[in-house]
Amino acid sequence: MQKDLTPFTSYQKFLIATIAFIQFTVILDFMIMSPLGAAIIRVLNISPKQFGMVVSAYAISAGLSGILAAGFADKFDRKKMLLFFYVGFVLGTLCCGLAPDFQTLLLARIITGIFGGVIGSISMSIIADSFSLQMRGRVMGFVQSAFAFSQVIGLPLGMYLNAQLGWHAPFMLIVAFCVPAGLIMAFKMKPVNEHLKIKSDKNAFLHLASTARNPIYLKAFLATILLSVGGFMIMPFATDFLENNVGIREVDLTKIYICTGLIGMVTGPLIGRLSDKVGKYRVFVGGSILGATMVLINTNLGITPLWEIMILNTLMFTAITSRMIPISALISAIPEMKDRGAFMSINSSIQQMSGGLAAIIGGTIIIKGADKKLIHYNTIGYIMVVTFIISAILMYFVNEIVRNKISKEKQLQAEKEASVMENV
Repeated sequence: MQKDLTPFTSYQKFLIATIAFIQFTVILDFMIMSPLGAAIIRVLNISPKQFGMVVSAYAISAGLSGILAAGFADKFDRKKMLLFFYVGFVLGTLCCGLAPDFQTLLLARIITGIFGGVIGSISMSIIADSFSLQMRGRVMGFVQSAFAFSQVIGLPLGMYLNAQLGWHAPFMLIVAFCVPAGLIMAFKMKPVNEHLKIKSDKNAFLHLASTARNPIYLKAFLATILLSVGGFMIMPFATDFLENNVGIREVDLTKIYICTGLIGMVTGPLIGRLSDKVGKYRVFVGGSILGATMVLINTNLGITPLWEIMILNTLMFTAITSRMIPISALISAIPEMKDRGAFMSINSSIQQMSGGLAAIIGGTIIIKGADKKLIHYNTIGYIMVVTFIISAILMYFVNEIVRNKISKEKQLQAEKEASVMENV
């Protein structure tokens, strides 16, 4: 167990805060679809399947754009790449806030996904370039806390605006959040271009192809698919399930999000710190066990008191972050610096596309009964548990790849130092 953790520099703290806030806006844009689901379905008079299409439209378009961007991801300053896609994301979100019907909203989500889906992979590349693996658990802990922050601040504000002004208003709120984040990024963040010093004679498409078929990278990609499937199948319909199956009033949903978010803001950094201390894979396995348990409980609930739902939802969120934080750190250690941008783009694309397909499948499995209750919601829970088990097995091999890579790097460093001493 590592006792002393390397402290962050002042600029590293600024960089973490900036990336975390950028992720907050992107995450909020995606997460807001869940609590707005019931309102959008009602106002636009669409089916759960159509709403699943709206959710998946973002994910699938994000996946496709990530693949197209992957070949160029290591050819430019990562800061400039991030700024370009963030501006496009803001414009797409603005279109969502102005959409009058289902077809326009679907198109707006596609535009938002084209730009927003690449932001996460660029951010991950910046983190991997700027922080050692021994620090990344803590970095991911703070960045993943953006999920919790969105629940404490963003979702309650969004739901309040939805109640007062309609479902368009929360998207305009996100645009308002994005403006200062973009300005800070543009004027305060340093260039991230160390990877450009590594010369490559491959064109963009050859670079994409060589990264995509790397056998080591393929293991990480497969693990990412399984990590994405379960959450995307269940999350878009969680609010609808709580309202119609569990008996939670719409006005009480905000209390659940705030409670869960407050706990998440504390547990996120703690989980990241624990990942750096005791091992990232160990924390992931613990989170998977807790997550599988909570999924089986939550997807089989009937009418349940609000206080009990708060506890169950908090435990579920803790399990999710206990999986995402260590695995994000582990997967970031897989690619070489020269492939990092392409790898992260492909990985993000796979995550988005597999998640988008999962949302469509989820919308197909779930049926809305005459009493408005969701039927077969627990079936998705059972599928999630299976993905948890298989992903834990796959991540064992990913963890071994990282351990062997670190061991070889240490050996090469020791040999280099020994050679220098001999010459002296």
